Amino acid sequence: MTPTVLVTYGTKNGSTAHIAESIAGTLREHGLTVETMRASVVPFVTRYDAVVVGGGLYAGRWHKDARAFVRRHRHDLAQRPVWFFSSGPLDASASERDIPPVRGVRRAMQEMHARGHTTFGGCLDDDADGWLARRILHSGSGGDFRDFEAVAAWASGIAAELKN
Repeated sequence: MTPTVLVTYGTKNGSTAHIAESIAGTLREHGLTVETMRASVVPFVTRYDAVVVGGGLYAGRWHKDARAFVRRHRHDLAQRPVWFFSSGPLDASASERDIPPVRGVRRAMQEMHARGHTTFGGCLDDDADGWLARRILHSGSGGDFRDFEAVAAWASGIAAELKN
């Protein structure tokens, strides 16, 4: 039987959603059944064999929807394989070294017995919403630092674990 995987995410400007869709695409290429949706609208996780949860990083914290999703479904998440990803550094650091999860994600990983976590570079472009985003862009620190080859490689590792 082919595992069914939920890839869910919390995002403000859509960068994390694009990463989640890329993860889902790679999992599908490996023959898995995948659903992707915003963390704020997931009603339950019991129909999924595995879950990948992602959150954009804002001021050292995961997006509020990703945090709320994990709290709301913590008991069911602990009963299935789960992986976490973060997105956000607006520089090349995520491609150059392993960035550990922020404190709240680290705690959730321990509680859920998560199988893994990775941090991907983020993206902040000219159409981003919010006062802080505009300030970051004005300072010249915006840009697209997502590495979709790294995203595909990470998702391929998840697929390999699920198919064993």
